[in-house]
Amino acid sequence: MLEIKIFVFNPITENTYLLFDDSREAVIIDPGNYSREEDEELAQFIEDKNLTVKYILNTHPHVDHVIGNNFCKEKFGAPLLMSENGLGVYRYAPHYCVAFGMDAPEFPKADRYISDGDKILFGDEKLEVIGTAGHTSGCVSFYSAENKCVFVGDALFKGSIGRTDLPTGDIELLLQNIRNRLLTLPDDTVVYSGHGECTTVSDEKRNNPYFKTK
Repeated sequence: MLEIKIFVFNPITENTYLLFDDSREAVIIDPGNYSREEDEELAQFIEDKNLTVKYILNTHPHVDHVIGNNFCKEKFGAPLLMSENGLGVYRYAPHYCVAFGMDAPEFPKADRYISDGDKILFGDEKLEVIGTAGHTSGCVSFYSAENKCVFVGDALFKGSIGRTDLPTGDIELLLQNIRNRLLTLPDDTVVYSGHGECTTVSDEKRNNPYFKTK
């Protein structure tokens, strides 16, 4: 059975997700751990649960979602997976740290690039990569059909969508991808966003002002 642990990290209150099952293999989605205390909180939980981190996954390259990449790679020895399309934004992560008044760590290179349709296996679990660009370039979501959940980064929020006013944002592309790639998932799919509380596909189809029908 898939277990999902949510950490709220860094000054931008980003959701970092740790997924694991009875095999004790795990993946970290969007490591936003920034302070030493946050590093220790994440590492201690993984140690207490006796987990082995198989992959570190990035939904998109914005700094609040990738600032913990280097700590996680060094601490857990797991490969880092991201979309190659987001490299242009990822390279500017140190500059965004400065803009947010945050100290810039190292930002390691990806060990493997992922794209739409790829499958990521860990333990007895499978995540499908869904391309959901629009919030920025290189955005992907991770979908578990068996567990009826999808991890969407900043593409979709409860009652809202991701901002598109930052470099490489494209509101029409984002709306298209949400309609065609996320809201076509089964209605009972739980949507885990990069900030705030989770929602469901059916709730967003009914209530999200960007998509609900009159």
